[in-house]
Amino acid sequence: MAEKELLSVTNKDSLGKIEIAPEVIEVITGLAVAEVDGISMARGSFAERFGKKYSQGVKVDLENGGVMIDLYIVLKYGESIPKVAEKIQTNVKQTLRNMAELEVKEVNIHVMDLEMETEE
Repeated sequence: MAEKELLSVTNKDSLGKIEIAPEVIEVITGLAVAEVDGISMARGSFAERFGKKYSQGVKVDLENGGVMIDLYIVLKYGESIPKVAEKIQTNVKQTLRNMAELEVKEVNIHVMDLEMETEE
């Protein structure tokens, strides 16, 4: 069985090693994204069509000690793509910095679909 890749976090006052699983980063990221109005995350078979399974629209890559995040979102119709994307990027970076002391290199936003309002 292959060893799971963990991200080590260095804290100068630490008494030992701190390691964070990518799945934890995905959950924190998903929660940060959920705080932004105007979107929902791409889920299930929609993301699987692109050849990979994304955990609720979040993909985390750990390369050369850096964190790169790809978010696959569904934007509510009428929202400004650049404004919503910037809010997401800012919130994700701040949340990961505050909760895990991680510096995120990239937060890439992929708008996969539009969600239309339904009249009830």
